[in-house]
Amino acid sequence: MSALLIIAAITVVALYLGVRARRGHDMSLEQWSVGGRSFGTAFVFLLMAGEIYTTFTFLGGSGFAYGKGAPVYYILAYGTLAYILSYWMLPPVWRFAKQHRLVSQPHFFARKYQSPALGVLVACVGVLALVPYLVLQLKGLGIIVTTASYGAVSSTAAIWIGAIVVTAYVIASGVRGCAWNSVVKDTMILAIAVFLGIYLPIHHYGSMSEMFRAIDAAKPGFLTFAPRGQSVTWFQSTVLLTALGFFMWPHTFMSVYTAKNERIFRRNAMILPLYQLILLFVFFCGFAAVLKVPGLKGADIDLSLFRLALQTFDPWFVGVIGAAGVLTALVPGSMILTTASTLLANDVYRGGLVKNADDARVAKLARLFVPVIALVAVGFTLRGGETIVALLLMGYNFVTQLFPALVCSLSPRNRVTKQGAFCGILAGVLVVIITTLTHLSVAQLIPFAPDAIKDVNIGFLALFVNVIVLAVVSMVTQPRTHVDHEHARAH
Repeated sequence: MSALLIIAAITVVALYLGVRARRGHDMSLEQWSVGGRSFGTAFVFLLMAGEIYTTFTFLGGSGFAYGKGAPVYYILAYGTLAYILSYWMLPPVWRFAKQHRLVSQPHFFARKYQSPALGVLVACVGVLALVPYLVLQLKGLGIIVTTASYGAVSSTAAIWIGAIVVTAYVIASGVRGCAWNSVVKDTMILAIAVFLGIYLPIHHYGSMSEMFRAIDAAKPGFLTFAPRGQSVTWFQSTVLLTALGFFMWPHTFMSVYTAKNERIFRRNAMILPLYQLILLFVFFCGFAAVLKVPGLKGADIDLSLFRLALQTFDPWFVGVIGAAGVLTALVPGSMILTTASTLLANDVYRGGLVKNADDARVAKLARLFVPVIALVAVGFTLRGGETIVALLLMGYNFVTQLFPALVCSLSPRNRVTKQGAFCGILAGVLVVIITTLTHLSVAQLIPFAPDAIKDVNIGFLALFVNVIVLAVVSMVTQPRTHVDHEHARAH
C-alpha cells in the first residue's frame, strides 16, 4: 500500500506542476509549442535530457543488459556521438528557426526547400515515428505501476491513468509543463539510478567485479559480442544509425527552438556526454538481475530491474523507484504529445489543407489533437507486442531518413532540390515500412554476403536507398540557370 501511495503522490505532483507551468503566460502557439524561445541553458539541458532519459533508459536499458549482454553498450555510445554532431549542427538550425519564427520541424524543411509538400511529408514521418515512441512510454508506465504496486493496479488501469494525466497538462501548458516536470524527474532518476547501480551488485554479489565474474562463469560469452547476429558490425552500424537519427526526432528537434541563444547548444554538447554515464548504472541493475531473476524471456526482460527491486527492498522504497519510473514515462510522453499534435495542426492542417489558418485556430486545433493521439497510442499499447528496445529502433529507422536532406540544407550551396529531398525521404520510409512488416534483415536479403555485411542494421539499407534517390532526383531536377537558358537559345 505504501508503494502505491508514493506513486500516486508523485503522479499528482506531476499533474500540478504541469498545469501550474502556464501561470503568467498567454498560451499562444509559440508559447505552447516552443516556450516563447525563452529557455536558458538549464531548461534546455533538462528538456533534452528529459526526452533522452525515458522509460527506455529505465526499463529498456536494464532489460537489454539482462537479455542481450554486451550489445547493450550501443545505448551508451550513440548519444555521445550525437552530442558531438550537435556542437556544429544545432546552432545553424536554431539561427534559421529564430529568423523565420518556426515552431516545428516540418516548418524548417518546408522553408529551407521552399516546399509545403515536403513539410507535410516530414510531419507525417514524424507522427509515424512518434506513435511507437509514445507506445513505448505507456508500455513502460504499465509495467512500472503494476510491478511497483505489487499488482494492486493493473497495467491497463495504469496506462489509462498515465494517458489522462499527460493529456491534461499538455492541453493546459504545452512544452512549459514538460520542462517543469523534467526538473523533478531528472533529480529523482539521477539519485535512484546511481544508487541502484551501485547497491544491487554489492548487495547481491559483494562487488561489481564479483558480479561480472559470476555472470561470465555461469554464462560464458554473455559479456562479449557474438560472432554473428548482434556482433561488432551490428553494434557499430546501430550506433551510427541512431546517432544520425538522434536529433531528427521531431520533439528533440523542437526543443532546439526553445533556447534563448545558440551558445547553449555548445555548452550542452560538452555536459550531456557526462550525463550519459548514468546509463552505466542502469546497465549494472540489469546485469545484477541476470543470475538473481533467471528465466525472463521476450518482452518480459523489461521487468528485470523491478523484479530484482521487489526481492531486495521494502515496499516503500519500491514505491520511490516506481515513482521515478512513472516520471520517466510522463515527461517524454508529454513532449511527444505536444510535438505530434503541433505537427498535425500546424504542418498537416495549415501546411497542406488550410493555408491561411491563423495561429489562434492552429493552437486550438493542436490542443484538440492531444487526446486523439493519446487514445491511438493507448490502443496500440494495450495490443501488446514488441519489447521496448525493438519499438525504439523502429522509430529511429523512420526519423533517420530525414538526416540527409537536413544536413544538405545547412550547406551554403545546397545542390539538393525539393523534389530530391521529397523522393529520398519517401523512398527511405517505404523501405523501413516494408522491412519492418516483413521482419527482413540484411542477411536474408544478401545471403551470400560476408558475415560482417550481414549483421549491418537494416535501417542502413533504407538510408542508402534514400541517399541514392535524393542524389539522382536532384540531378534530374536541377533548376536551369541563366547560362543554361542562353545555351539553349543559341542552339
